[in-house]
Amino acid sequence: MSRAPLIDRSLVRDLVPFKGRRVARLVPRHPASGPMPWVIAIMIALTVMAAAAGLALGNLADRARTDLSGALTVQIVEANAETRAALADRAAGILAADSAVASLRVIPHDELVEMLAPWIGASDEAGEAVPIPALIDVQLSEVADVAEVARLNALLLNEIPQARMDAQSDWLRPVYDALASLQYLAMALITLLAFTSAGAVWLAARSSFNNHRKTVEIVHLLGGTDPQIAWVFQRSLTIDAVLGGLIGLVLGVLAVGLIGNQFAAIDSGMVEGGNLRELDWLILAAIPLAGVLLAMLTARITVMSALKRML
Repeated sequence: MSRAPLIDRSLVRDLVPFKGRRVARLVPRHPASGPMPWVIAIMIALTVMAAAAGLALGNLADRARTDLSGALTVQIVEANAETRAALADRAAGILAADSAVASLRVIPHDELVEMLAPWIGASDEAGEAVPIPALIDVQLSEVADVAEVARLNALLLNEIPQARMDAQSDWLRPVYDALASLQYLAMALITLLAFTSAGAVWLAARSSFNNHRKTVEIVHLLGGTDPQIAWVFQRSLTIDAVLGGLIGLVLGVLAVGLIGNQFAAIDSGMVEGGNLRELDWLILAAIPLAGVLLAMLTARITVMSALKRML
């Protein structure tokens, strides 16, 4: 009669304590030979990329809010060019005398024509044919809240009825909403990947447990407890998770770096605000650790649940 497979001879003969390397040999494994490390590597890489995208979008939105928190734009709507220029200078004088205004700039008409050239054409006649409002960029010393904008707007309207004042952050509100939606999408993707990874570990643990069911039954007869048996399977899957996590981190960081270099080539101040910070890189580096902990917990719960159903 043949003995049970995978049971160390000394374990049966001497009834040595059920621990150490003897226990580990109950579930043989060959590193990187099965699909589990590569499945985890793919999940970790996708999670790193999704997390990097969410963090970059958050940094971009914060940078834009900070830059535009105290920024206002004043429009002078007047068809006559000479009158429009005179009103713009007058509005600039009124605002410059207010203590809440840190700085301002009257945008030259030629600069406005150049910015609108893709729509109205680049010729001087096009700029004269279309009445372009005079614009004044205003930077407040504090945040441009609703009350402050209303006060300055009323101050201008009393003297210049053609003036219109808007907070620049209001213009970008749809952009902020879109960035927030993309952040929520990244969070949802990370959550989905976490559930998928846990499901993959659950399937691997169940499959390994079923393949070694007879061995587990004999170990029970030799005095092995459920936590000890669960540790055997947990250890095997943890090694797979560590290997897959490291590979996934490297792949994810390489992908993030490649995409970051592509955006850096745009050479735009707004894009630059989305650069990852030191804390962001630490968060990305912690993702494989979270994946390993998730794999360990899932494997233990799966095996302990299967052991309870055996009794």
